[in-house]
Amino acid sequence: MTSWPQLRRRRTVRAGRATGRVLRCGLMDTMLADLAVSVVLYFERPLDDDRLAAGLARALERVPVFAGRLRTEGDVLSAVCDDTGVPLDVYTVEGTLAEAMGRATATGADLVDPVDAPAARLGGAPLLTVRVTRTADGGTVLGCSWHHAIGDLHSFVLLLRIWSAAVEGEPLAEAELVDDQDALLDRVVPAPDCGRPGFRIPAAAEAELLAREVAAAPRANRVVQVHFGEAEVRRMRAEFGAAAGRRLSAGDVLCAHLLSTLRELDGDRAERMLTVPVNARRWLGLSPALVGNLLSEVHLPHRPEDGPAALAGALRAAVEDFPAAHLNLRANLDFLAAVGRSRLGACVPLGFDPAARRFSFSNWSRFGVYRLSFQGRRPVFFSPAANYPLPWVGWTVEGFGGSGFLSTVVLPARLAARVRGADGRAALHRFRAADDELPALAAAVPRVI
Repeated sequence: MTSWPQLRRRRTVRAGRATGRVLRCGLMDTMLADLAVSVVLYFERPLDDDRLAAGLARALERVPVFAGRLRTEGDVLSAVCDDTGVPLDVYTVEGTLAEAMGRATATGADLVDPVDAPAARLGGAPLLTVRVTRTADGGTVLGCSWHHAIGDLHSFVLLLRIWSAAVEGEPLAEAELVDDQDALLDRVVPAPDCGRPGFRIPAAAEAELLAREVAAAPRANRVVQVHFGEAEVRRMRAEFGAAAGRRLSAGDVLCAHLLSTLRELDGDRAERMLTVPVNARRWLGLSPALVGNLLSEVHLPHRPEDGPAALAGALRAAVEDFPAAHLNLRANLDFLAAVGRSRLGACVPLGFDPAARRFSFSNWSRFGVYRLSFQGRRPVFFSPAANYPLPWVGWTVEGFGGSGFLSTVVLPARLAARVRGADGRAALHRFRAADDELPALAAAVPRVI
């Protein structure tokens, strides 16, 4: 951006009534209680912040947990729907919307007010923040940050859908809050599930190493964004699908292509593990209106010599066999019962193992973000924002205007530089043809490869 953002307006948005409902956070919620998630949505026209605030207030009536606060009693984390509210700030900048897109993931981009997750865990900070930034060319950036303990991306997009409908004067979708998530899972998760918990307690030496990795992450790692066009992904699906002998999704092939290419550029031929979070609602027959962290994951070995098609096929098979072979929510509860809730703070997810270069890939596509409308305007770009830059983590969403796909990956600085270079771009876009049509915005945002 060409200037520091100028604060124009500050307010706190509330539903107007507090239900006082207390939601006991589950194991997965509590494991995520030191994390916030930040995203940005870009619009080519101005959005009126009064209408945005009024719509958000109505949305908070349906999903009051986002306007609440956390509290901890003993070893139990809870969310209290007390309508303390959501800060909504309005800023202006001199830069253009395209310039703001190029800084979506940059630390200090000032497009989001990141939720202070540790402070919020103690009850002293909001669980959702909203920043509206007006660019000099008439664009609007809607930056949102929420506390991971109160919900996954599915939960946040549900809030966005209700917010959008409220602004547009359309019927509001339902949202369902859970009084005790672990009790809910105990009722619906098969017994037994896969039997392998998704958490572990590292030895003291490894715990110290992980702590140093987290502390050094902002200096040691860089964020890279790659746009894959529609035609590119079709070719990828056709080639990998023929080799694997089965139909593959765009998410399957993008994950396999990205991981294989990144490891090729890194010169890494060792067998490594891949972790892919899975939204468990559909697999457990739960309502899509359910708010919370209803997540499990798939864990797969990646052997570079097998090729990307084999990895894509293995991922598709794992997802299709997810309830029987990978669902681990009951195993997580059993693990907690065995070690004791007091040791929960010592646990780390299996997917966080930077020393072993374990890659975690989240597919954020197909959540319908580009179908949202605020004041008749749909977003032209959606991206993760400057979340904590832990290495070997990636997200894929739809690309500009919902066309193609945008992959965001956090890599060690040296590898990130190699990926951004000519050889890296050529390897990542080996399925792109010279005459492929790409969205105009893709060329206007040079930081996106």
